[in-house]
Formats: sequence, C-alpha cells, structure tokens
Amino acid sequence: MSDRPDLARRAAAEAIGAFTLVFAGCGAIVTEAEHPGTLGTVGIALVFGLVIMAMVYATGHLSGAHLNPSVTLAFTLTRHFPARDAAVYVGAQLLGALAGAALLLAVWPGEPASLGATVPSVGAGSALVYEAALTAFLMFTIMAVATDTRAVGAGAAIAIGGVIGLDALFGGPITGASMNPARSLGPGLVSGELHQIWIYLVGPIAGAALGAVAYQLVRGAPPSSFSPPDDTNLDGAGREDRAEVRT
Repeated sequence: MSDRPDLARRAAAEAIGAFTLVFAGCGAIVTEAEHPGTLGTVGIALVFGLVIMAMVYATGHLSGAHLNPSVTLAFTLTRHFPARDAAVYVGAQLLGALAGAALLLAVWPGEPASLGATVPSVGAGSALVYEAALTAFLMFTIMAVATDTRAVGAGAAIAIGGVIGLDALFGGPITGASMNPARSLGPGLVSGELHQIWIYLVGPIAGAALGAVAYQLVRGAPPSSFSPPDDTNLDGAGREDRAEVRT
C-alpha cells in the first residue's frame, strides 16, 4: 500500500514550494535593489539555486517537487505524470507563487524591482529563445535524475539546484532566467508588471517540452513506451525505471 499523500496534500506541498521559491528568490532581487551590491548577479543566482535545492529535498518525497507548471506539463507530455492531476498541480503552483509575491508586497509596499518580476533586457525574440533554452537545459537534467535509474538519484536536488543557479548566472541579466511561468506570474500580477509576460509563458513551456523529449530520445526509449506513474519524484527517492514497457 502506498504511503504517498493524497492529491490535496501533494498540491499543498507544491504550493508551499512555489511560495518559498518566490519569497526567497524574488526577495533576493528586492534586497539587491534596496541594498545595491549586497548580492549581485552571483548572489541572486545562488539564492535561486539553493531554494530550489532545499525545496526538492523538502517536498520531493511528498509531491515530486515540480514547483513549476512547465515541469508538470512536460512530465505529463512524456507520460511521467497523470494528466488528471496536472491541472491541480499547476493551480497550486500559481497560488503559491502569488502568495509569495503578496507577502513581499506586504513587506515592501513600494514594490522595489517590481517585486522581482521578470522583464527582458533584449528583444522579444531573443528573450524567447533564451527562456526556451534555459528551461530545456533544466528539464533535460530533471528528466535524467528523476526518471532514469541509471542516473545518480541521491544528488538530484543538487543537480537541479545547480542548473537553476547556472542558468541564472548567465541568463539572469538577459531575461531574469525565469524558466517557470508561476515564478514570473506571481510577482508580475501582484506588482502589475506584465510587460511581455507571454515570453515567460511560451518560452518555458516550449523549452521544458523540448528538454523532456530530447532526454527521451537520447535515453533510447520511445515516449510511447512509458506508463504514466502516479507521480515523479525529483529528489530521486523511490525512483523506478520509467522506461519499462507496459505488458
């Protein structure tokens, strides 16, 4: 008998994880805006990487620690996550991100740095390419450590947090390195900064799908051979070989 929490509890874990991501990550951007030089690009990237690593360790065994609508949709696309649960996960992630941004607003009513909202510093086309590529790198790594027993699952959180930090280091100054529609929508909606928000919806969703399918291809099993499990754990705990063909 499975000891996995029911859908409501898993959704709550996703909401808490997304809340923490926005409050800590976007909070770091606010801190840098209010106190220039305290964190810088490297410090902000480190905060985003560390908070993701912590939340994967904290919630991976509960909900799978998707924390990102793009990740949930990519897992659903590649049949690693049941479609019937995807909408609930995405809704929880969005609510958590909105709550995190709302708490930042309560602390910082002046909305410094638009509460960490993502705004590109390049043209829309270039920003879209960046967001898609950054998210593809992330999703490729997630697919490896979360769905393939040949990967070292114990270090999944470190690998995922590392990719987030890496992407933020070189992509942060260009697009904000969102890779996550919830992370962008939360502070964007609360602060009213929705300039070119579509980039942060289309880019990550397309990039995550590309990264997931790419891993399926190099892994050696066609996507049609996968049986959808009840969830996918990003912490590497209790992984099973997702490539096993249903008989």
